[in-house]
Amino acid sequence: MVRKCEHIISSKDGKRAIYVDSINKKDILEYLKRDERHKKKFKYITDIILGGHKNTDLYDKEDINEKCKDVTAMKFFKGQENDRIYCKEINTPKGTHIVVTSILHERKKNNDLSAKEIALIEKVGGYLYEI
Repeated sequence: MVRKCEHIISSKDGKRAIYVDSINKKDILEYLKRDERHKKKFKYITDIILGGHKNTDLYDKEDINEKCKDVTAMKFFKGQENDRIYCKEINTPKGTHIVVTSILHERKKNNDLSAKEIALIEKVGGYLYEI
């Protein structure tokens, strides 16, 4: 099933963009609006992505098996709440790199991935988005 997503922000040069999954939009946006701390962290992570920079402490691939190819995680407050937004990366035929914020996962409990987290990551890996 093809899923819909909605544009949030693009880089100034138009080569990178952040989208949100239409079905999970409400949960993700409510999380980001929860308080100023969440907004600031999201802006910081998206600035890194849109700028084409790497910071694996905040945004990294979830490369655990073939089912989760192109799945990444935005990492909020490691060592504290340890929340994640699992994302799907897509490259358009025109060369735009798109990151779709797909599923919110709050309070990741440990360093290793639980069966629940692996299932979520594989689920996102199976998503096909209409841009």
